Amino acid sequence: MIELICIGCPKGCRLSVDENKDYAVSGHSCQIGVEYGRSEVLNPTRVLTTTVKIENAIHNSLPVKSSKPLAKDKLIEVVKALKDIKVKSPIKMNEVIVENILDTGIDIISTREM
Repeated sequence: MIELICIGCPKGCRLSVDENKDYAVSGHSCQIGVEYGRSEVLNPTRVLTTTVKIENAIHNSLPVKSSKPLAKDKLIEVVKALKDIKVKSPIKMNEVIVENILDTGIDIISTREM
């Protein structure tokens, strides 16, 4: 049995996911909890937020994020791939910095103009 707190809505339900019963979810008060509980156990994902280097700007780092949630087990690999990325100013907000990072189908986009 895996215990989780749902972040799908503001209620914060305490979920239990039973691995022995086809990942049955209990403790939810809405369908969002069922979906969150199963996906968090079977395929956890996160939106990555980090920075890349930028030249000719007032700051040395540009904040970026993944355009969609990435598989949790890919996060460190993606951060390592971004370590050597360097962009030049000007950069617009939501501009694609790296397209299809590590063949995930997910882009890395800027979260600020610089």
